[in-house]
Amino acid sequence: MGKTIPRCLEQLDLRKSFVGLATGAGALYLLYKAIRASIKCQPPLCSNSPICIARLAIERERHGRDSGEIRRLLNSLDCKQDAYTRSMILHSITRCVYLLEAEASTCTMDDINLVAEMLDDKDNSVKIQALSALKAFSGIRKFRLKIQEHCIKVLELISTIWDMELHVAGLRLLNNLPLPDYVHPQLRRVMPALMEIIQSDCILAQVQAVRLLSYLAQKNDLLYDILNCQVHSNFLNLFQSSQPGSLLLEVLVFAEHLSEGRNATHYRAVKWHYNEQSLHEALFGDESKLADRLLSLVIHPEEEVQIQACKVIVSLQCPQDLGSRPSSCRPSHSYFKAGE
Repeated sequence: MGKTIPRCLEQLDLRKSFVGLATGAGALYLLYKAIRASIKCQPPLCSNSPICIARLAIERERHGRDSGEIRRLLNSLDCKQDAYTRSMILHSITRCVYLLEAEASTCTMDDINLVAEMLDDKDNSVKIQALSALKAFSGIRKFRLKIQEHCIKVLELISTIWDMELHVAGLRLLNNLPLPDYVHPQLRRVMPALMEIIQSDCILAQVQAVRLLSYLAQKNDLLYDILNCQVHSNFLNLFQSSQPGSLLLEVLVFAEHLSEGRNATHYRAVKWHYNEQSLHEALFGDESKLADRLLSLVIHPEEEVQIQACKVIVSLQCPQDLGSRPSSCRPSHSYFKAGE
């Protein structure tokens, strides 16, 4: 099994002297036989690989039969395998859930808890695959509330383990769930970690972290905690036109939500105090250079970025309560010079 072409040629007893005599069509025929023999020596294409598993399962579902593959994989998690095996089983579960949603819908809440237990595994690769599997299950409505119960654990992992793959997997899961109010205290504790991820050099993790904070910025009880979160002095580099369009778009949406939130009547009714190195000062402080960055993005090659930059400019100039009045918008402090 698994023999190479040269080995199979040797089995056919092809000696150098014979090859030298073979010419034209005869040589081609011998080569054809050798390649065919080599192919026969290879192991069967379909094995326990995730691709083969998925093909078989889809074929069975097409004929109205439950493949039983997800159940077999879940049951195998009870065994005491090594970390690599556990990781591969979870990876296969993830693929099957996406490909066989009807079959995945027959799983139980105990199955969700079984996958979630893998979040306590000592190996980070197992944690990452468990997060991906939960993300796959979260696309099925009946499992969402059960998966929400593990949000605090997911936030703990994101804030205590500096692993970008884990951050991406965990944040994708959180961004696919409506986060309940009881998670807010934990969210406040992990905001510094989320802000560090935003300022990291991993685009995928940055996009997911900004997307989460942009969602949380619309929660009245979390807005101040986000605005007062400490950031690096070069935070506005995230608004440079050289950044990937996907990241720029998310950062601009985040800035718009923050601007709208701080301009809301109920928020401006309180006199808030911010740290000198806070996100608020970086974006909206008297020394902020955000206006310059926004103006440069108005001519960005991507139209979506242009439009979103304009939305942020409008939100900075026109607080919501003033914008609803008949008179023109006249904020007390302008971020742009006359004529801009």
